[in-house]
Amino acid sequence: MREQRQREVAPLAVKLRPRTIEEFVGQEHLLGEGRLLNRILLGQTLQSAIFAGPPGVGKTTLAEVIAGHTSAHFERAHAAMIGIGRIKQVIQDATNRLEDSGRRTILFLDEIHRFSRSQQDVLLDDVENGRIILIGATTENPFYAVNSALLSRSTVFQFNPLEEEEVSRIIRHAIDHVATDSGREIQVDDEAIRCWARLSDGDARRGLQALEVALGSLMHEVDGKTVIRVDLETAKESIQAKSPIHDGTGDEHYDLVSALIKSMRGSDPDAAVYWLARMLDAGEDPRFIARRIAILASEDIGNADPQALMVAEAAWSVTERVGMPECQITLSQAAIYMAMAPKSGASSQAIWAAMDDVQTERSVPVPRHLKQSSKMTTEQPGEQKYMSPHENSDGIGRQEYLEVDRNYYQPPERGFERSINERLRYIEKIRSSGRSPGDDQAGGRDDACQ
Repeated sequence: MREQRQREVAPLAVKLRPRTIEEFVGQEHLLGEGRLLNRILLGQTLQSAIFAGPPGVGKTTLAEVIAGHTSAHFERAHAAMIGIGRIKQVIQDATNRLEDSGRRTILFLDEIHRFSRSQQDVLLDDVENGRIILIGATTENPFYAVNSALLSRSTVFQFNPLEEEEVSRIIRHAIDHVATDSGREIQVDDEAIRCWARLSDGDARRGLQALEVALGSLMHEVDGKTVIRVDLETAKESIQAKSPIHDGTGDEHYDLVSALIKSMRGSDPDAAVYWLARMLDAGEDPRFIARRIAILASEDIGNADPQALMVAEAAWSVTERVGMPECQITLSQAAIYMAMAPKSGASSQAIWAAMDDVQTERSVPVPRHLKQSSKMTTEQPGEQKYMSPHENSDGIGRQEYLEVDRNYYQPPERGFERSINERLRYIEKIRSSGRSPGDDQAGGRDDACQ
């Protein structure tokens, strides 16, 4: 009676959990014919595993299906609510069960990333020796959130968000179930189902909740009637705004900023604006976005378009001063400018190469003629003195400024750096000509970069 009452109040997402692999929807890359997890289940060779992926994609459901498929005893717990004492008891019971009947035990730990390192360590020996099959579910990156020793004893399976068609299929199955269970005819417009599937963002649980809310809101209006109809407007009201998948500090935070940067670097303004919108909609600090745009302006554009840095600086200043929502326009302008600007990594490559030499090679002494004059305590016969480039009609210095042959800055033939290349070739020609500094004819007319 108690179980029946609990089942009556359980949400659709719990009531409709599939019981067999054939009923399971999604994750074809894991369960499709010939795929790894499919082969493991067919061969009855399941060992400990970590299920990683976003919410509502079937991690818990598949763990229960696997337990039924393998006839294993199933223990389920939430990592934030189970202590070491309870874990040890589960392991002891699993050991007794294995010795008495040969039956394996699956311990499913939801949100395993909430386990402390010491709690995870308790499982190591028994997982390694096969006394217990651990299936841990996490929405975080398991390679950061789970103890490396535990990871090495487990197989990591990455779950993907469900496709819209898959969410639609799950919702349609739920509609049939509710209609049969209630004895009423339920009509849900195709547009309503597509709306839920789209706004669920691959989370089946969210789509089922929307269906349940919609049906529940209509029940009192159809007393005495046998037909319940859900149209598009009702569907939109039942799911409200789409929940942003973003935690501000975790994987999604870094994935989104990575997508924004790579889209600007790849000269795709539409993608850049989309990822910018995703970050702003999720509540990302716009000042953080402005900083990343400023970094890209130097690292990936540099002197191919020197104005990019000024645009980035202005966008940062405006963002600091006006904040959201107005600064989204400024950030959009800056992101589009960065995407459309000619690209060059020459400036960043130059400093990285120079830093590498400074840190790994023998230090190059400062030439005596470049040192402060106060340090020139004694003058050697024939010693070169510093000569200002302003003494030359072309303003180009002829002296050596680094006593090793290095070529750190190598600009491409793109954007303004095409002109810079012309200037570099002109300077090299003047320096290699051997003309004396002060020769009015040495430089001639400097047309480069004009």
